[in-house]
Amino acid sequence: QVYLVESGGGLVQDGGSLRLTCTAPRTITSVFNANVMGWYRQAAGKERELVATVTARGSTNYVDSVKGRFTISRDNARKRIYLQMNNLKPEDTAVYYCKMGENSWGQGTQVTVSG
Repeated sequence: QVYLVESGGGLVQDGGSLRLTCTAPRTITSVFNANVMGWYRQAAGKERELVATVTARGSTNYVDSVKGRFTISRDNARKRIYLQMNNLKPEDTAVYYCKMGENSWGQGTQVTVSG
């Protein structure tokens, strides 16, 4: 079973920045490297939504609402992905989840942006 650990969430003011990290400490490096990795988020009372993905080769994709503000990246040697979040807005408040491949999820990290 894949084990993903997110960190870096917290409380920040409108316009602030946070950097989320997801690690896969129990995953073989070659398996990590072969998978699409992604960040999703779920706000209270809403469906979980895609935020950003990064392929094995580093191609990225973002939901329109975060384009130009968020950057996803990966460090295959360290089996990590990151989500740099700048110019945060109150509507970015949610639990942020890391995902590997089709079905493996982390436990989530809370991001709260105060207006």
